[in-house]
Amino acid sequence: MNKFCHIEIPAPDLEKTVKFYTDVFDWEVEVLKNGNYAFFKDGLVGGGFDPDMKVSKGGPNLVIECDDIPTKMAEIIAAGGKQTLPKTEIGDDMGFYASFLDVNGNRLSIWSKN
Repeated sequence: MNKFCHIEIPAPDLEKTVKFYTDVFDWEVEVLKNGNYAFFKDGLVGGGFDPDMKVSKGGPNLVIECDDIPTKMAEIIAAGGKQTLPKTEIGDDMGFYASFLDVNGNRLSIWSKN
């Protein structure tokens, strides 16, 4: 089966990145002892925060499932993120999504059924 096994997110400010994702999404994060990389686990997929990666606004868009887009977007903004697209209906009963920039400027989205 060909599926995602690891995702890396650019994290020029590793400490700020770890705080953002643990506060907003409650991900488990383990920072390596040398402090130059952190692994995360969101429950299904694991990945890493890489301080050496460059932030890209035109690359792939990672989408994170949530229960309530307005509530989660408020948490994102309170933690230093910026909304770039408000809650938008996908159509055909496929749910809704919204987009944001994290504390490093990475573009991501959130999705919910309602």
